[in-house]
Amino acid sequence: MSETKTTATEKFFRIAIAIKGLDGALQVVGALILAFIPASTVSGFTHAVITRDLLGDPSGTLARHLESATENFLHGDTKTFAVAYLLAHGLIKLGLVWALARKVVRAYPVAAVILAAFVVYEIFRAVRTHSIALPFFAALDIVIIFLVLREYRQLKRG
Repeated sequence: MSETKTTATEKFFRIAIAIKGLDGALQVVGALILAFIPASTVSGFTHAVITRDLLGDPSGTLARHLESATENFLHGDTKTFAVAYLLAHGLIKLGLVWALARKVVRAYPVAAVILAAFVVYEIFRAVRTHSIALPFFAALDIVIIFLVLREYRQLKRG
């Protein structure tokens, strides 16, 4: 009976794909919530956060950024984008996590390419909208790409 030793990188990979799976599930739930949340709820939430100084000075940078993001969300194409993006990104992540967890070798390069496409789009959208969240998501996806490719090389060797 031989026991395979799990390396720290493999453990990190497993943790990373579990986090990606949780992230994917939360994105799907978030998309569904956003799709049905009324505009008045969003603006009321923003108003409550700003007027209660939860972001510091109501005329400060964070408060202005939240007001601007809320306006774009309510009056631009941002809500449609957010729902479509979260739903697509979440479902794709869940599918990839399922395949990677089962070590479906063909899924590894597909996952890397799809995640790379998301990174490009996240950066493009961040530049266009001045989002502070999208660069963070892009950086996380880049780390996951490296882990996926590393695990793929190890599977191909073994």
